[in-house]
Amino acid sequence: MNITVLMIGNTSEAFVNEGYALFIKRLKHYIKLKEVIIPDLKDRKHLNPEQVKEKEAIAILEKINTANFAVLLDEHGKEFSSVEFAGFLQKTMNSGTKELVFIIGGAYGVAESVKQKVDFTVSLSRMTFTHQFIRLLFAEQLYRAMTILKNEPYHNE
Repeated sequence: MNITVLMIGNTSEAFVNEGYALFIKRLKHYIKLKEVIIPDLKDRKHLNPEQVKEKEAIAILEKINTANFAVLLDEHGKEFSSVEFAGFLQKTMNSGTKELVFIIGGAYGVAESVKQKVDFTVSLSRMTFTHQFIRLLFAEQLYRAMTILKNEPYHNE
């Protein structure tokens, strides 16, 4: 199974980039991982949050198709423990899914059209994080899940 992480905009914080890159490098030992960054909107200063989400939704929806299993990362999604998230990944892999796409929206979240199109929604926390910082948190949790599935000593319970 291939995993794609679909994200809006670049990360401006060096510490987030460094941490994210570390876990992405580690993940490549376990899975085929592709990163897709949708550029920030050029005219966003002149748009309200709903307009930004709608324009970003168009770009997101162009990148996913019905053959993918699309998972939105959103604070209102299903919460998992790390072990439960690993189980979710294992179940998805066992189902014959060829590509699992994780979507990280922009600063305002995602439009309703994206929420309706995805197959599942996962929450990493009920707290709100920046769309840039969530990349690092998600990459670490994805790595942790892979080590749990391989029964490696990274995760402590």
